Amino acid sequence: MAGTAQSEPGGTDAGDPGAGLAAGVPEQTSTLAEQTAVAVTIYNQDLALIKDRRRLTLPAGRVDLAYRDVSARIRPETALLRDSAGAAGVTVLEQNFDFDLLTPDKLLEKYVGREVGVVRTHPTTGEETEETATVLAASDGVVLRIGSGAEQRIEASRDGGLPGRIVYRDIPPNLRDRPTLVLALDNAAAGERELELSYLSGGLSWEADYVGELAPDETTVDLTGWVTLTNQSGTAYPSAKLQLVAGEVNIADEPQADMRMMEAMPRAAAAPQMTEESLFEYHLYTLERPTTIADNQTKQVSLLDAPGVAVGKELLVRGNPGSYRGARGQLTEEMEVSVFLKLTNDEASNLGMPLPAGTVRIYKRDATGNAQFVGEDRIDHTPKNETVRLKLGESFDVTAERKQTAFDKRSGTGPWQYEFDSAYEIRIRNAKPEPQPVTVQERIPGDWKMLEESAPHQVGNANTALWKLTVPAEGETVLTYRVRVRF
Repeated sequence: MAGTAQSEPGGTDAGDPGAGLAAGVPEQTSTLAEQTAVAVTIYNQDLALIKDRRRLTLPAGRVDLAYRDVSARIRPETALLRDSAGAAGVTVLEQNFDFDLLTPDKLLEKYVGREVGVVRTHPTTGEETEETATVLAASDGVVLRIGSGAEQRIEASRDGGLPGRIVYRDIPPNLRDRPTLVLALDNAAAGERELELSYLSGGLSWEADYVGELAPDETTVDLTGWVTLTNQSGTAYPSAKLQLVAGEVNIADEPQADMRMMEAMPRAAAAPQMTEESLFEYHLYTLERPTTIADNQTKQVSLLDAPGVAVGKELLVRGNPGSYRGARGQLTEEMEVSVFLKLTNDEASNLGMPLPAGTVRIYKRDATGNAQFVGEDRIDHTPKNETVRLKLGESFDVTAERKQTAFDKRSGTGPWQYEFDSAYEIRIRNAKPEPQPVTVQERIPGDWKMLEESAPHQVGNANTALWKLTVPAEGETVLTYRVRVRF
């Protein structure tokens, strides 16, 4: 519907010479009633691009347009108003963002130096009496001058305590009940226009959440992805076109402005409602239907549904890289056996779409069919064909211990002349009724050479040796090796 000139809280009638940004200029209010479309693109860094389109009728000449219900976390310097049809004739001369919102404390602050009424109630009769008072101060309490002449008195109270009920005569024009961007416009010709205001805002964020149910044989997982949106921007976005950008967009550091803004178990599988496409060096996810993003709301939207994703379980034992410089005092040291779930993000594994960063939570059903939580881990933005490794916890039934069986200092007169031989025994026990594959990862510092080993190792990187072992059911495997290290 077309907008018309209105008065609004904190303002005056359109014809009042005190209204608007300049004397004699009418102020016209635009509300969500004139909104024809809104699009919200949310980034990963507490940043969103809002495109708010409204149809309204503007008079010719100078007019101040009060664009109500913008985000309270708007970055005013990014605001851009344009005619959605591309027509010329509307020029933006000036813009002000009114972020002082109507609250009892703000109202009292704006009345410093002005008169108010103080209404008191008699404790016995209930009779109300009103006195005129002038607000002298309204920070860290309130100070009032009540009465006049010889009978005037000063009353002060701390922590917001008031001597009675305060009655205000009007609402100051610089106090709004909703976040409002006021644009001083020069309109070439009167008539109906569809204007689009676009701006960047904080207070909107999103992250991905994934839920996976592990198959009984632990070789596949039914994976469901959800997008979790949080809106703390101070306004709602009804029936919005929603898009999400995954990736790290560079944002220039901003000087701190002197202004106060508003502070901002497994689910049933759902059909994915978002499409994905490449955008520059990022990925864009678009919701295929409009959605309402209410203020102070967390909303979840289905991102993907991938049943039967191939996974592999890995038990990993990691050693201590600081154990090659001297003899170890203890007889044995216990080693954690970490449990990882590995999957490949490709079509062969029934995935193959860029996965936004988020938390993956894994469940598995027990003998009675109840889903039980078995661990969670965070993933970074993961392109297609990359491998995802999720650390779910530490194994209960597979344990490991390590002991140094020999140590020999061969030389040591200066850098790169310290040379040590160390021998180790790693004993891995398996209490499960089936064999378990275990990877032993020893981080060996300096310049090293393997002298002896009970099983062949692989070189993970310059300072890592890997052994792929199989521990028999209800049995144990012992790995021994001897290595020469030079520092």
